[in-house]
Amino acid sequence: MEHESSLRRLYAAFNARDIDTALAGMTPDVDWPNGWEGGYVKGRDEVRAYWTRQWEAVDSRVRPIALVERPNGDVEVRVQQTGRDTAGTVLFEQEVLHVYSDGGDLVAGRALDEGDRTHA
Repeated sequence: MEHESSLRRLYAAFNARDIDTALAGMTPDVDWPNGWEGGYVKGRDEVRAYWTRQWEAVDSRVRPIALVERPNGDVEVRVQQTGRDTAGTVLFEQEVLHVYSDGGDLVAGRALDEGDRTHA
């Protein structure tokens, strides 16, 4: 798969809290769901602000399990997602389906349909 290594690097950067590397893998006008507070954020600056707020309250980690390219070029990534509070207590642990739209070498957006949120 063409984008697998790029997406795996983005997940690794997210987990390492290397926000600059993660954002560099996205288009400047990326459309990103705010799964923690609801709604969407637009652009790298809003993603940075959202992640910064989230990481102050929740230590969330995502581990890619499977990547599948759709016929339209979008990529589905099934991840194991774990969130802990500041004391280290597990708040959630679940499999989630992320769907990325193709922006060439960069992630243009990520659509996370609530109906597909939990992948069984």
